[in-house]
Amino acid sequence: VQLQASGGGLVQAGGSLRLSCAASGRTFSTYSISWFRQAPGKEREFVAAISWSGGVPDYDDSVKGRFTISRDNAENTAYLQMNSLKPEDTAVYYCAATAIGNSWPDYWGQGTLVTVSS
Repeated sequence: VQLQASGGGLVQAGGSLRLSCAASGRTFSTYSISWFRQAPGKEREFVAAISWSGGVPDYDDSVKGRFTISRDNAENTAYLQMNSLKPEDTAVYYCAATAIGNSWPDYWGQGTLVTVSS
């Protein structure tokens, strides 16, 4: 599976962005999809995940109620809708695919930069 993240950019605090993660390959629907982010000088951290079927999404507490993860298996694409953005959301965002039964991503996208100005 090859992943291509897009949709990052510069936005003011309180604004919104939608990130996309386009996947190649016919087995996209068998992977759970996660979003991670890495801010300058910090370690990469988990943001959100969605199972292969699209049910029961999981979120880090820092984004609950503001971000929504979704996927369209017919389009081989996952999304991260980010609302009420804060300056501390500034980071490079990565999408990742995890095979069923694995606990850590098997594939990573190249990252897309989100910058939130105050």
